[in-house]
Amino acid sequence: MRPLPAAERISVEKLLAGTLDAGSFRSWDAPLPRLAVEDSYAEDLAAARAKSGRDESILTGEGMVGGRKVAVVLSDFAFLGGSIGINAATRITSAIGRATGQRLPLLVSPASGGTRMQEGTAAFLQMVRITAAVNAHKKAGLPYLVYLRHPTTGGVFASWGSLGHLTAAQPRAMVGFLGPKVYRALSGQEFPAGVQQAENLYRHGSIDAVIDPVHLRRFLLRILNVLAAGQSAVEPTFDPSASGHAATGYKEQFPASPAALGKENDSWASVVGSRQAQRPGLQSFLSLAATNVVPLGRPAGGTRKTVSVVLATIGGVGAVVVGLDRKGADDGSPFGPAALREARRGMSLAEDLGLPLLTVIDTPGAELSRAAEEGGLGREIAFTLARMLDLRTPTVTLLLGQGSGGGALALFPSDRIIALTNSWLAPLLPEGASAIMYGNTRRAMDLAQQQRIGARAMLEDGLVDEVVDEPAPSAGLSNNAFFLDAAAAVGRHLRDIGTTNPDVLIQGRCRRCAPAPVPAHNASVLFG
Repeated sequence: MRPLPAAERISVEKLLAGTLDAGSFRSWDAPLPRLAVEDSYAEDLAAARAKSGRDESILTGEGMVGGRKVAVVLSDFAFLGGSIGINAATRITSAIGRATGQRLPLLVSPASGGTRMQEGTAAFLQMVRITAAVNAHKKAGLPYLVYLRHPTTGGVFASWGSLGHLTAAQPRAMVGFLGPKVYRALSGQEFPAGVQQAENLYRHGSIDAVIDPVHLRRFLLRILNVLAAGQSAVEPTFDPSASGHAATGYKEQFPASPAALGKENDSWASVVGSRQAQRPGLQSFLSLAATNVVPLGRPAGGTRKTVSVVLATIGGVGAVVVGLDRKGADDGSPFGPAALREARRGMSLAEDLGLPLLTVIDTPGAELSRAAEEGGLGREIAFTLARMLDLRTPTVTLLLGQGSGGGALALFPSDRIIALTNSWLAPLLPEGASAIMYGNTRRAMDLAQQQRIGARAMLEDGLVDEVVDEPAPSAGLSNNAFFLDAAAAVGRHLRDIGTTNPDVLIQGRCRRCAPAPVPAHNASVLFG
């Protein structure tokens, strides 16, 4: 692997000046006590203070980004390589606790060689203390955002540097666990070139983005905009005691309109329409119908993702989007176990940040291979389905096109489900179902109709809540304006359920799957 030129070290002053609103920074740093352990390296500390102009390797405080207050914790590599000892950890944990108490988003930016060797095991254990403070901040539903500067290694990277809800890194930054000097000393060999560079970690999905510091402010603004839209765009609209929701099924709660039910129900037409080569997919939906889009990570090798996780504002509501993209499958990227683990990461992110979740489904099915089976594909589908059902945040599903198999099912059971006209959900591709039933694929069209897999049929059966009209296949798909209608529907449903008690939401997610009651006059026929 050919490494890029090494990154320059960004000073704390330069980072703050480019990221925060001008003149908004206020320091939280208080004088630190002198520790007995410091006597043994007092000269090193004095030299570090003279070189950096600071009393420790950590600077903390608050500032504004686009008029929104944030807390900051930053390493100064000029002070003993940004290393973390007992006093540095005290400053970090105090700042994290203060940010949690004030309910502020927290931006941390490590640039550190890790544990301060002069303080030994006691310094090493400070990573536990800092991690506990991070956990408490995240459990309070507050954003924890990480920007890794050059270099970040050792225990800092293996603890508070890797716990971000979102993690970005400086271009060409050295980021990794084992420092190359230590590797050389212990192994007698050079560490493989380029492995510990930010771009390589991004390619392998270990971090979410590589962001030049001059663009960090814009990156943060997008995130803060999504968070604000997700937390303020909902209005109290739901009274469980008045609605009877807990005692009724979804078909009664969301009756299909006569106009919608009167339209042609052709499940096979939905299948054919969903398979057009020029049909827009997930990325088209996001580019046209979403704002403040912040993609998280990328797959190994730079291939198109079959599962994308993004922060975005959809229909005026900030949300985490977990989307299945059939274009990835078309390009040869398999939808396997790792993709489902990525989907669960998005679900947990929504719950952690108190944002609603939008799942978008468009997939011809999961990977069929030995690698997928040995990688636990069936188990990962089960884990994802179970996680989807117990999320304590509002959820909406948009059935964008194809919905084949267990991978699609795992992202389906939301609080509200919206389908485009040419979308469908089935246990298997219709051709596969035909092969099981008849030994060939020639009956695929008949089975699609019989199984009622299309959007209109699912609306009639109470399995989806709304169908968004799109142009007929013959009309062409160059005009994607119907995506705006889909986004508006997503926003409307998210606002409608935004303040519903999570326990009520969880109880209702599988009710639409319950069988319809048998009419009394048919009971004798069915049960004799």
